[in-house]
Amino acid sequence: MKAAVLEELKKPLQIRDMDVPEVSGSEVLIRQNVTGICFRDILTVEGFFPRVSLPMVLGHEISGTIEKVGPGVKGFKIGDRVASLIYTPCGKCEFCLRGDENLCPDKKTFGETINGGYAGYVAASASSLVRVPDNVSDADASISACVTGMVYNAIKRVGGIEEGQKILITGAGGGVGSHAVQIARALGAYVIAKTSSPWKAEKLYSLGADMVVSSDSFDREIKEKLGEGVHLVLESVGLPTFERAFRSLRPSGKLVVIGNVDPTPVNLPLGLLILKGNTVSGSISSTREDMKKALELTSQGKIRAIVHKTIHLEDVNSAHSEMKNRMSMGRIMIDVQK
Repeated sequence: MKAAVLEELKKPLQIRDMDVPEVSGSEVLIRQNVTGICFRDILTVEGFFPRVSLPMVLGHEISGTIEKVGPGVKGFKIGDRVASLIYTPCGKCEFCLRGDENLCPDKKTFGETINGGYAGYVAASASSLVRVPDNVSDADASISACVTGMVYNAIKRVGGIEEGQKILITGAGGGVGSHAVQIARALGAYVIAKTSSPWKAEKLYSLGADMVVSSDSFDREIKEKLGEGVHLVLESVGLPTFERAFRSLRPSGKLVVIGNVDPTPVNLPLGLLILKGNTVSGSISSTREDMKKALELTSQGKIRAIVHKTIHLEDVNSAHSEMKNRMSMGRIMIDVQK
């Protein structure tokens, strides 16, 4: 099989011929048709994740059909359509045992510590898998862990959004934000989409946004138009939008951080945090239950994968550049069988 391999940090990925992985124990072999490109992959290339092992097949948005099963696999069989978490949980720690496996301190992450999804075949632990409904597309299945499941975790489980409440989504035109708009809408929220690319506004409205803001002073714009702040902010950008997003909150509002494109520390106005009784939380990845919820919403037609385009594996470095330059709307997918 062909795979896109990170051999050296801050260098282009190399397309290599590799053997199809062998499986043992509780592993399965998944044949993929497509896989998504996440901005986290770009940050991995640039060296922001110190635990990455080299050389490494990049990518973590994994789904497809099971072609082989190890002798210890239970609950899955050859021919099942599945999607995988972006990691393999240990299954033994307090977090795994209570259903918060996304917080597992000993998890192994695809594309960083174990070979990932930029390949036609992936070996994955059965403990990472969920079944994919028949009417869910390959693209939708691919993003059910890193994108839609992760956003569901952040908005519903961590953020506690309720029907009728107002949510601000930063980076709304990106591969995460465009799906967050749909999920927030499906959960009954009033959705405010922040994008630095005004040309994306029409598409964001079509995805369910009630309001689109693009000015640098978007916190003022929100309060002027709505007369109050928002109940929840989904912060998918980090430093460039963080302080204005925080100032967009109403009293007792929550800000949930899921993305950070710049490692520089942010400014957190502690006076406002105290006086308004606000909460700032982090949210990482998804659990299998989050994936099931996301796939259920997808199966019901309430959310769908926004695919900017589908590329061949050989074009992955150009796609990374396109994403860094904010030239894409939604997810760029890789056809890993060509």
